[in-house]
Amino acid sequence: MPKYIHLIRHGQSTFNALFDLDRVDPLHFDARLSRIGIEQVAAARQAASEIPVDLVVVSPLTRAIQTAVGLFGEATIPIVVTDLHRERLENSCDVGRSPSVLSAEFPMLTFDHLGDPWWHSGQEDDRGVAVEPDDIFAQRVTDFARWLRARPEDVVVVVGHGAFFRRLSGRDLRNCEIMEWRP
Repeated sequence: MPKYIHLIRHGQSTFNALFDLDRVDPLHFDARLSRIGIEQVAAARQAASEIPVDLVVVSPLTRAIQTAVGLFGEATIPIVVTDLHRERLENSCDVGRSPSVLSAEFPMLTFDHLGDPWWHSGQEDDRGVAVEPDDIFAQRVTDFARWLRARPEDVVVVVGHGAFFRRLSGRDLRNCEIMEWRP
């Protein structure tokens, strides 16, 4: 089991920027970082560089990948993509993109182990969103915690999402906040 696990929530996304104004889904599927999110990543880079990281684990949602690459992409640290800690699918921003599309945009990462789709699929609502049932989400959080505890590295950084981290750690994280977590 890793001695240290650091959770980092992605920077502000275009979805977050608009949704926070009126709580209406702006239909930003697999939302990217907003201008503010890019600035948040740049501001967090120094603190992230002070963590002696052995492995970075990132969700395959674009805003998380942009955050991980923005924080650790210049280093020689391995970055592993796993869909176990993707965000709970509740809004358009949580619908992902095909591994081949992600691979073309982020050629430095490996996506060929992901299914297509790797996000929750099911009955879609009028927005085109198949909301993930809570029991499936809860099991995924448990599975990810088990997977993470089995990692051999000493220091692991997990770049992911607010609702997932809230369920995993019991805490809300701000955009680009770094939290040391002990399971």
